[in-house]
Amino acid sequence: MSVREKEYVLGSDRKPDFKLSGEMKQILEYSYDGIWITDGQSRILYMNRGNERISGIKREDVLGKYTQELLDQKLFSKSAVLQVLKTCKRVTMMGYNYNTKKHVLITGNPILDKDGNIKYVLNNVRDITDLENMSRKLKNKENIINQQRLEIEQLKALKNDKNPRQRQGIIANSPKMRRVFELVKRVGKFDSTVLILGESGVGKEVVADSVVYYSERSKSPFIKVNCGAIPDNLLESEFFGYEKGAFTGANQKGKIGLFEMANGGTILLDEIAELPLNLQVKILRVLQEKKITRVGGTKPIDLDIRIIAATNKNIEKMVSEGRFREDLFYRLNVVTVPVPPLRERPEDIPALINLFLRKFNKKYNLDKVISTEVIDVFVDYPWPGNVRELVNVIENIVILSQEQQITTQHIPTKIFNGLSSENNKVKVDGILPLKKAVDLLEEELIKKALKKYGTTRKAASVLKVDQSTIVRKMKKFRSDVLQHDS
Repeated sequence: MSVREKEYVLGSDRKPDFKLSGEMKQILEYSYDGIWITDGQSRILYMNRGNERISGIKREDVLGKYTQELLDQKLFSKSAVLQVLKTCKRVTMMGYNYNTKKHVLITGNPILDKDGNIKYVLNNVRDITDLENMSRKLKNKENIINQQRLEIEQLKALKNDKNPRQRQGIIANSPKMRRVFELVKRVGKFDSTVLILGESGVGKEVVADSVVYYSERSKSPFIKVNCGAIPDNLLESEFFGYEKGAFTGANQKGKIGLFEMANGGTILLDEIAELPLNLQVKILRVLQEKKITRVGGTKPIDLDIRIIAATNKNIEKMVSEGRFREDLFYRLNVVTVPVPPLRERPEDIPALINLFLRKFNKKYNLDKVISTEVIDVFVDYPWPGNVRELVNVIENIVILSQEQQITTQHIPTKIFNGLSSENNKVKVDGILPLKKAVDLLEEELIKKALKKYGTTRKAASVLKVDQSTIVRKMKKFRSDVLQHDS
């Protein structure tokens, strides 16, 4: 036997029963993919030049060895051969070569004898490192394009509506918010009282800004009052002012009240449901008579004023419970503007993210960008604190992230916890064994979590399990999928 033949025939101490024809040798040697062949016990019988190049291993160093030996030596990350021998089916998997740092796609095919037993395993190894690198580059480009798209959308919004208050966070990409601002534009032209309803943090004050902007009073005083922030014993004097000497400790010159300060313009009574009943009566009188009298005074003062009220409470329920005056409610509720919570208008979230990111980049002299994966997470998060919470989170990650690009690793854990509690509804189609259903649900949840959050640590945090559980179950799912594909 020639030296060349010995390259392809197992040595005399290893069952010399495998032999390739000269033509077949030539075909396999010219394959750009790596090819190696083992027997039914995983001993390596043949390896071509392509596999030497991909693996960085010389064929003479491995011929006759068992595949598990090479796996134990950490020459590569996983073995399709062993899976084929275990399942007796074709197996395809992704792998990594520690010698050459290459990513590979491995396919193992069983070759059976006449009795149906595995006689050989034909292993095809394809170098996909360039594809992996290209995929990462494309992903980075996608993030850049997405960032530019959001900026373009925001610039278009600013161009289409010259309202300078757009820069304060007014985004109306969603149908619900577009309806809100169509209503605001129409209501602004009429001098009626407006009641703005919505959860805390949805942007009721910003909506009030727009009502004023579209009104005839846009260049007149606009006084904003948080009714819940004024102590009860100061409410009357703050709202209506007082004459000199009206009470102990009063300013000797007296003081004008908030209503007088807003005279000729608009006053926003934010959190109006916090007002005590005794003051509600006096606010009602202002609405009816358009007059006030200072504390300690006797002369009524005429008012030319528009009142906008806002609350995050169920004010109709408060009326039915006797905690808010019904007559005042009807006076305020000439036009109601309901502002939807952020979770009901996810289309607005990407543009809001971009708006606040630009704001904090400018504030802190930074140039950070945000990945599409982060945007996806934020769109899915229910935002119980609404826009106010989103602003807080954006500022937090801008300050704390050390890299220029903000990725899922920078997202606060509370966001992932909120996602796991929100996305707890399962849709079931058809009937199948309970154990199978549980396995399928686990697999779907884990894959979605890994795709969205990038790491097993973040996925485990969202799913509230140990990181080792995620790793173990993914190995199981991968094995099941490969067996199914074959």
